Amino acid sequence: MASSLIFSTRALLLNSLYFLTLLYIPLVHSLSTVSISESSNNQTLICALTIHPNSQSSSSSSPLFNCTTSPPGIPIPFFRPDSPFSEIVSGNGFLCGLIRTSSSSSGSAALACWRFSSINDTNFQYKRIYSGPDLAELDSGDSHICGLVNGTNRLECWQWRMFNSFGARDFAKISVGENFVCGISEISRNVSCLGSNNGVVGLEPSGRYREIASGFSHACGISMSGSLECWGDVMGREGQPQGVFSSLALGMNRSCALRFDQTVVCWGQNGFALPQSLRQSKFVAIEAKRSVFCGVMASSLSLHCWGNPAFDSNSMVFDRVLPGPCRSRCPNGSTIMPGSANFCGQGLVVCEAEALLLVSPSPQTPPSMSPSPSPQTPPNSAAKSAGWSKKMVAFLVVGCVGSSALVLVICFFLFRFCKVRGCRVHDSGRLDEAGTEAGAEHGSSQRQSGREEHRNQSGPVLEKRLSHLISLGNNGSHLEEFSLQVLLEATDNFSDDRKIGTGSFGSVYHGKLDDGREVAIKRAEASASSSFVGGGTKRQEDKDNAFLRELEFLSRLNHRNLVRLLGFYEDNKERVLVYEYMENGSLHDHLHKPQEHSPLVTWSERIRVALDAARGIQYLHDYAVPSIIHRDIKSSNILLDATWTAKVSDFGLSLMGPEDDVSHLSLRAAGTVGYIDPEYFRLQKLTTKSDVYSFGVLLLELLSGLKAIHKNENGVPRNVVDYVVPYIVQDEIHRALDPSVPPPTPFEIEAVAYVGYLAADCVTLEGRDRPSMTEIVSTLERALAACLARPPLSRSTSESST
Repeated sequence: MASSLIFSTRALLLNSLYFLTLLYIPLVHSLSTVSISESSNNQTLICALTIHPNSQSSSSSSPLFNCTTSPPGIPIPFFRPDSPFSEIVSGNGFLCGLIRTSSSSSGSAALACWRFSSINDTNFQYKRIYSGPDLAELDSGDSHICGLVNGTNRLECWQWRMFNSFGARDFAKISVGENFVCGISEISRNVSCLGSNNGVVGLEPSGRYREIASGFSHACGISMSGSLECWGDVMGREGQPQGVFSSLALGMNRSCALRFDQTVVCWGQNGFALPQSLRQSKFVAIEAKRSVFCGVMASSLSLHCWGNPAFDSNSMVFDRVLPGPCRSRCPNGSTIMPGSANFCGQGLVVCEAEALLLVSPSPQTPPSMSPSPSPQTPPNSAAKSAGWSKKMVAFLVVGCVGSSALVLVICFFLFRFCKVRGCRVHDSGRLDEAGTEAGAEHGSSQRQSGREEHRNQSGPVLEKRLSHLISLGNNGSHLEEFSLQVLLEATDNFSDDRKIGTGSFGSVYHGKLDDGREVAIKRAEASASSSFVGGGTKRQEDKDNAFLRELEFLSRLNHRNLVRLLGFYEDNKERVLVYEYMENGSLHDHLHKPQEHSPLVTWSERIRVALDAARGIQYLHDYAVPSIIHRDIKSSNILLDATWTAKVSDFGLSLMGPEDDVSHLSLRAAGTVGYIDPEYFRLQKLTTKSDVYSFGVLLLELLSGLKAIHKNENGVPRNVVDYVVPYIVQDEIHRALDPSVPPPTPFEIEAVAYVGYLAADCVTLEGRDRPSMTEIVSTLERALAACLARPPLSRSTSESST
């Protein structure tokens, strides 16, 4: 036992040291000096910043801009070798170059692009698409270009009509695919993706990453330990290798990665692999676009390409290219590449990361203590690589001391914690699948108590809270405490035939009381072998809290657009809430299940239902004291009474809102997939604007008749936001309207478009850019008036909702 403990402690120390050394890898921005473009007629244009022939004899020689084509021999009349580009990117039918107008790191830059239908086209379209502060990152996909503005981390995108700017981000690195962009957070090092590619966006892996790359429809990241994680199109992940990697290049359904020994491995559809002639070669950088991959060889800095049969006989494209961007200075922790001052000229240099020498070739083993220089290491750096520098020794000492102290502190606190409370595993829960609700959060008092303490105290605490809530009644009116026998008789012993839906903590049944009242009865689900009090399971605690939330909130709320709570029943075995019965069911049923004689087949009625729901949510946000955030706004929680008045229901996930409407305590995201605010899901910061996002999805559902998550014509799951918003932005909302509703009249289309602009505002990625519920109510009132009275309605008035 003792030897096992010593071995485990030693392994933990080595792993901690390995992790700490990885943290010393500096962030070196990697802008491309090689670009690949494929035109619509299968022509390939490869451009690079090449090293000037006189670079060894002159310190003032600047890189040259050169391009070649495949198949070869196609004239390229619109580029000059002396073009002052610092970096270049390209895609399908376009090429862009970044021009720095100041040599300082805080200077300005301009981005100029050429568009062409074919490489030898004489009708070139030139345009400067950006002029402003220098760009710290720049990347392009097949269609779009994105960059990070230096100093602010603002993400700017061009040639992307749907999103001109994603706004302020903490991204340190970005990569662009087809209709999506992924980035690594500078602080957390987590990966997040934005855009409309459902195969990539929202499926990002967890963990900390230091490199990111995007292909046409898949993405890959390199973790802090050097391991590879890919997601998206499965064809691009066929044969994904194991090992430790330093960089990536992704194309269409194929990928390549650079190992730490500088060799390249490729994988993907149809057994894609690196040509045999290049498998022993070492590279310093790789680049890809669609089917073509290129790499800068370490020994000669020559550019070699593969993936296209035209390169099979001769893979070398340029004999000497710039291995990285030229900079005025290198970030802390990185060193100047030997001889790069001659490559760049004008006092600029290429930077390389010295701390990479500390990285072990395998994540399962501790870092190598004597890294041997590569046979192709430049002569000037061979001596440096052969030994340990002072900085490397300092990193090692700090890593050893820091990891030892960290382990001792963790062990001490674990010992104290386990001795006092006992060590138990806590399941933080997860979001449920589409169409169901996620588990609610523990109350703050429950999070601070041990499980045994909860078992002993949950009964009295619950009774006390229930007693207080009963005394409050429904906004001053007494809540009725029903007997279990009455509820059993009203529902035929909770018969499945009476079941009409599912709520946040149980099933909902249609019941009829002895006095003739029709009611909806929500019964918490519990196993027959366990009682509610003392059950002690995470799932049961979630239902316990959902029951109390619903009872607590509805007992003090009274609004015509909120479902009214009539009474309850509670004991150790049963928890039941009784509501007014909503005769016409849920909005979800009328939108997605054919309903005979439903009035929701006119645009005016759909807008009126949206307005009713908005007024209910507005009451929660602005008039309830304290304010309430619903957290589960969706079409199945909007119910319709006998007069077709819409009412908001199901408060099992609701929380009291923050006082300033800016931030909320950090919470595990809860709600229904497809409706959850991506900002809340990503940052776990809750505000009333999270409900606004969900309501925006609801508006898109009303307009299109599509579920929040639905399948496209190919059977692939798709979010209604990704499908409908582009049509709204392009003023083509008529192409996305629900075909089951008669086409809007010329007057109605103005109102419908008005609602579309509002929905697009509600689902913007930044919560601060979304309208408030008060603004939403005002906008919907004007839209409904326009739809009914048919006055002319200008789109410009919708700006008040932004």
